[in-house]
Amino acid sequence: MKKRLLVCLFSVLSLTGAYAQDNIDDLLKGSVKDANMLIEGYVGPAMRTIGSGLNQGWYNTAKPHKTLGVDLTVTASLMYVPTSDEFYLVDNNKLENVDLTLYDGKTIGSTESANVPTIFGPDKSPSYKLSGSSASMTGPPGLDLEGAIKIANALPVPMYQLGIGLPKGFDLKVRFVPTLKAQDFKFNLLGVGVMHDVGQYIPVVKALPVDISLFAGYTKMAAEQDISGTTSGQNQKGSFEFNATTIQALVSKKISVLTIYGGVGYNIATSNLALTGSYDLDDNINTPDQVDPVNLDFSASGVRATAGFRLKLAVFTLHADYTLSEYRALSAGFGITVR
Repeated sequence: MKKRLLVCLFSVLSLTGAYAQDNIDDLLKGSVKDANMLIEGYVGPAMRTIGSGLNQGWYNTAKPHKTLGVDLTVTASLMYVPTSDEFYLVDNNKLENVDLTLYDGKTIGSTESANVPTIFGPDKSPSYKLSGSSASMTGPPGLDLEGAIKIANALPVPMYQLGIGLPKGFDLKVRFVPTLKAQDFKFNLLGVGVMHDVGQYIPVVKALPVDISLFAGYTKMAAEQDISGTTSGQNQKGSFEFNATTIQALVSKKISVLTIYGGVGYNIATSNLALTGSYDLDDNINTPDQVDPVNLDFSASGVRATAGFRLKLAVFTLHADYTLSEYRALSAGFGITVR
């Protein structure tokens, strides 16, 4: 295809924090296959990191509330980006109509490959050109998170939730953001978690001064942007969806106002980035429109281990913990609890 692939793809990428529209346009000149390959490499780390971040902040003790006890907790997690997620490989042999030509002062031949920044990489732009053309195009640079937040190369993921004590040692935790609409954009989030005191069934554990529970939680987050009118076509929308599940065994010990807690388990995080509708990519009435040209799936799953502490002063709590997993996380939060 001889013209720009889809100006409106910027609307999809902007949902994950991508840079200016001109950069995205330049990155996406070429075929649908090229667009999917470059988008997947560029935004994939953000999709996996956010999905993993949704599994954070579910608990700060292994002890369930008493029946009808409640808490409201706000947690912010810094999701550390692995060095391997700062760059992705662009292989010109696998691209159809676009060639990577230059990055960081190094020229790349039409049959060569090179690493270029993902959305989490350094603030440097690669250069591309359409095959058979000498015109240069600028790809998007990375966000340079470490320079932006002044702490580390990490992505902040906030979360709030309500916890309610149920009979028989159960705790129900709910995360909820109703569908929010702003012009052509809408967003929603729903999460449900259940914690259950299993120590009550084990005589040896009942005699120990610790609390032991099992926990399972699921969070779904979705957003959709109407991008009709950016190019010829119908029913044009950009969307992303995240599904995050965690299953853990928890233990905690309370010493006066201090509670030390930990958990081990498994995370499952999947996400999808899509551009739906029909699109006339070359403004030619004699060629068929492209339908649903972008549909990318991402996943990040694996074992996790968490350790942290909580301070409870009257009805107020402060907590912090650190999680070891594929995407390490440092979390801290504030809550109001009535047990």
